[in-house]
Amino acid sequence: MRRLTYLVATTLDGLIAGPGGGDPTGPAGFFDVPRDYIDFLVEKYPETLPTPVRAALGVTGPGLVFDTVVMGRRTFDIGADAGLPDAYAHLRTIVFSRSLGPCVEPNVEVMAADPVTAIRALKQEDGAGIWLAGGALLAETLAEEIDEIVVKVNPVVARAGTPLFAGPFAPMRLERTDVALIPSGTVVLSYHKVSDDV
Repeated sequence: MRRLTYLVATTLDGLIAGPGGGDPTGPAGFFDVPRDYIDFLVEKYPETLPTPVRAALGVTGPGLVFDTVVMGRRTFDIGADAGLPDAYAHLRTIVFSRSLGPCVEPNVEVMAADPVTAIRALKQEDGAGIWLAGGALLAETLAEEIDEIVVKVNPVVARAGTPLFAGPFAPMRLERTDVALIPSGTVVLSYHKVSDDV
């Protein structure tokens, strides 16, 4: 069965975006993108780099972990607002939204259906892993379907903004499976879900 992995960058205080949302790596963002961070992604998760970045770096071939990316409307809008409505053209892209009309990009599927039902069906299909790129509302909706969480913890404290999950208090027990230390300061922590109850 395919696995759903929530792989996302966070601050030390667990925030994935500032109070107004938007791209935390953009011109007004607070996440740095040093070369060793990019090198880590090229080595471990090359499919999570936007298609234009892959092209600029000469990254080709299939992904190592994922062949599908799912996201909510706000995450999709970050790419669309930057002129990249199909930021991950090398992956099957699914946007969960009840307000977004059909996308003109042929590789982008807009689904108004229940995300939980859709993810359960996707897991039954043949293929590689499914990457949940964000955001917090979709992560909360899919919390029980997430098999793995990979957080790229940046050396910054934001103090206010969008949390990793946008929901009520509901602890999820995890087991750490890997730690990667990027010299410039980011720590990549990988966890598998071990229980639905705490």
